[in-house]
Amino acid sequence: MAEFYSAGTVITEQADEVLHEAGVLFDGEQILWVGTVADFDAGRIAPEAKRRDFGPDATVLPGLIDTHVHLAFDGSPDPVGVVRSVDAARQLAIMFKSARELLSAGVTTARDLGAPGLLDITVRDAIRDGLARGPRMVTANAPLTVTGGHCWFFGAEADGVDEVRKRVREARKAGADTIKIMSTGGNMTAGTRPSEPQYSQEELSAIVDEAHRYGMKVASHAHGTEGIRRSIVAGVDSLEHFTFQDSAGNMKEDPELIAAAAAKGIYVCKTLGLGWVPYITSGRPVAPKMLRELLDQGVKVVAGTDSGINDTPHVEYVAGLEAMASLGMSNGEVLASATITAAESLGLDGVTGSLAAGKQVDMIVVNGNPLSDLGVLRNILAVLVRGQEYVPEFASTTTWKEATHAAS
Repeated sequence: MAEFYSAGTVITEQADEVLHEAGVLFDGEQILWVGTVADFDAGRIAPEAKRRDFGPDATVLPGLIDTHVHLAFDGSPDPVGVVRSVDAARQLAIMFKSARELLSAGVTTARDLGAPGLLDITVRDAIRDGLARGPRMVTANAPLTVTGGHCWFFGAEADGVDEVRKRVREARKAGADTIKIMSTGGNMTAGTRPSEPQYSQEELSAIVDEAHRYGMKVASHAHGTEGIRRSIVAGVDSLEHFTFQDSAGNMKEDPELIAAAAAKGIYVCKTLGLGWVPYITSGRPVAPKMLRELLDQGVKVVAGTDSGINDTPHVEYVAGLEAMASLGMSNGEVLASATITAAESLGLDGVTGSLAAGKQVDMIVVNGNPLSDLGVLRNILAVLVRGQEYVPEFASTTTWKEATHAAS
């Protein structure tokens, strides 16, 4: 039976696409119609539909998207230690819990950018088949890294042009949706340096060429400037972190590379979340309008939290959105980066990311208006993924303001 969810406000896509006293009509997994309650009643569009009104203070909006998560990491102080000490069965249990944490935060689509072996495919397929609850998952398998490189323990070390091409083909064969490459070292793997590149230009270009041959997007973990440069030249589809981190741990952005990323239409995910708190409060310089400057230069910024890393629970997704607003984005821009723009970056804008007839029923209902206060995204009244409603099991306990104030 068709259902009609209505509220005082409906955000269909962008911040300027807002309906008042409106609702969403859907049947099963598909949205049938979006419009005002008055038009719904006057047009007798679906008089038999089951109606649920959330009241004048509520907002219906597209389900949120996190383009950078790690379900295998549990958000504890030492998630790498946990990964390296548990067996596959317990690792799967952690990943299914992580997926439910994301759903509890209103995340209805997420891209996992690094998990042991093929476990992310197991989780993705179980959720898709209704055997477990979680967001729609986009998977990358174990990220490609050099021998002993960042996150080598996930199991996809590869060196040389021929070997990296083979790794891409193996990921495709196994069922991966996308490819993740560790273009630089990382902060969570001893012996690697975030400021230094791991792969040569030839290796990176080979990875991108092979992935694009099969229609797979490539996400590049890139902290240091040279790793960012090589990734842009190779033609990756998204740049993860994009910190321009030097050997001392400082961020020194390169205007030319920012312009190059914008010119190539490469999506940028700064992975803002609670994991950034130590840096923000360390006294190191951070441009107060960092994201505003990227947007003004034409960079397509998407939401992603790196959830699961040290002290970054998956359920604390909204803190990442608040961090984006604190660095120069309007609430409307943040919401777009977490819905339609994020969906576009994943190649899913025909499926999700906005509320429109023909799209799947990925939406949330919150008490309050997030265009005025992103914090109301924690006040979840309903979460639906492909038309199936989920009752949140976990609650967010930390705002971005509280986290940075407590650490300063």
